[in-house]
Amino acid sequence: MTRIVRFADDTGTVRTGVADDTGGIRAFPGAPLIAELLRLSTAELRALVEHTASGPAAAHERDVLPLPPLDGLMELWAAGVTYERSREARVEESTEQSVYERIYDAERPELFFKSPPWRVVTDGEPIAVRDDSELNVPEPELALVLNRHGETVGYLVADDVSSRSIEGENPLYLPQAKIYAGSAAVSSAIVPAWEIEAPDALEITMAVWRDGEAAYQAATSTVAFHRTPQGLVDHLWRSQPFPDGAVLSTGTGIVPALDFTLRAGDVVEISIEGVGTLRNPVRAHQAELDWLVRAIAEPLTRCAHRSRFPE
Repeated sequence: MTRIVRFADDTGTVRTGVADDTGGIRAFPGAPLIAELLRLSTAELRALVEHTASGPAAAHERDVLPLPPLDGLMELWAAGVTYERSREARVEESTEQSVYERIYDAERPELFFKSPPWRVVTDGEPIAVRDDSELNVPEPELALVLNRHGETVGYLVADDVSSRSIEGENPLYLPQAKIYAGSAAVSSAIVPAWEIEAPDALEITMAVWRDGEAAYQAATSTVAFHRTPQGLVDHLWRSQPFPDGAVLSTGTGIVPALDFTLRAGDVVEISIEGVGTLRNPVRAHQAELDWLVRAIAEPLTRCAHRSRFPE
């Protein structure tokens, strides 16, 4: 299996390339951004990936710093209430229950902006809960990597970290519940769409580790998805261009009961069959994510904030 990666070498130079199962990386010629790759059609991207993968490895994943595979003018968006469990949880927590009951079967899905590329974190980097929220949860999701034409060219593991108490108080607070530093995490490697045979039947698992033990564990499958991924994409692409493509997180089928909330020191581990694993430690204050601003120009800043977990 090949994977598309974005990484920084020991000088801080950012490049993109193709990684193989051994961890060997072959850099794309011309050092394109991920965004530039997403200007290609699916056929053009596949040809480039396969040609690049046929060359000798120039680096290894253990010797470079993996970066979130978003850059340029890409945007991270997310969908809500796309699984029955999500509908149940929103109804349970909300003072405006009918809003979520109606959206579940409505023709138009719930779609919302989640993050610009620079504020997205990846495997090993911290996520955060809001200081002004009492109930906070991770939301494990399959994310679609979309080229500028709205074609799904790859997949990522995503965590749409959410403040349930804020959104539950009033649905109009959703941007505050969903968009803040530490609320968006994705896996560090794009698995090309042509590598996944059945994206509609992928197992998704999540565990929240606390003091060495599982404080929460659950599983679901994309079989339980209530909408078609392409239907979400079609609505996202209406009336707005994405010149550098986008990533669309497709909603969660795992939501803990109301007696569970994330705590500082927890580690969230999300795995999606065939796509990868995403692990993130939890921080309790957004100020602990201020380093993301510096990392825009100095990517190696991320090294000091990255945790490593045993395989």
